[in-house]
Amino acid sequence: MSITYHDPASLDDMRQACRFASEVLDYLTPFIQPGITTNEIDRLAAEYMVKQGTTSATVGYQGSGSVPFPKSLCTSVNHVVCHGIPDDKPLKKGDIMNIDVTVVYKGWFGDNSRMFIVGDASIAAKRLCQITFEAMWLGIQQVKPGAHLGDVGHAIQKFAEGNGYSVVREFCGHGVGRRFHEEPQVLHYGRPGTLEELRPGMIFTIEPMINAGKRDIKEDHRGGKYDGWTIVTRDRSLSAQWEHTVLVTETGYEVLTLSDGSPPLPSFVTATRT
Repeated sequence: MSITYHDPASLDDMRQACRFASEVLDYLTPFIQPGITTNEIDRLAAEYMVKQGTTSATVGYQGSGSVPFPKSLCTSVNHVVCHGIPDDKPLKKGDIMNIDVTVVYKGWFGDNSRMFIVGDASIAAKRLCQITFEAMWLGIQQVKPGAHLGDVGHAIQKFAEGNGYSVVREFCGHGVGRRFHEEPQVLHYGRPGTLEELRPGMIFTIEPMINAGKRDIKEDHRGGKYDGWTIVTRDRSLSAQWEHTVLVTETGYEVLTLSDGSPPLPSFVTATRT
């Protein structure tokens, strides 16, 4: 699959799709409290998407597997690395959770995710969430014409590993636009100056998955059966992930998945568009 390049001047609907995706997370934020189930979070999100005029990209999505994803979003709690399926288990105080939302608006896909801390959590859990957030933004800041995807991955890996964490290798960011998943593949580790050269009009996600323990992951076979989606850390250590969709501009980058309720930027980030 070849990389698609877009004219930034004609991307108003893509910008709106990404803004809508972020606003779903804004809407859900006050509901993330001890006692709520991830199924209830999924229901709230689905209802809100109807009000927006968007649809969920994940319902029925099969990807490279054979099991259609059954829900409107992914909820990955504690040691779940990604693709957690909402269920009826109540969240408890101290849980951390990634909510991954992709909406479709006028044929454009807006994709983003955030970490949520349920009630209050341990210092270690909070630090993992914060370091992962900063790692994502350090990766974003590498984006500009002439840079390489290896620069993005290197910035993320160096920061995460320098803080004592590990980077998941099996899952990565991806191109996005008129299709849910496009080229390029955006690795969250690597060497500077390697991989694809960035050019204006490229749109892709940066979405590092960072583990508190070792980087090894596995399928979740709770009850002796795999649901086709849920991935967990092999050592059951906590995992965190943040995700933004980014456009390469003529002079730098534009973060498309921002909204009024987006978390405050790290202190070292001075602009969301360059």
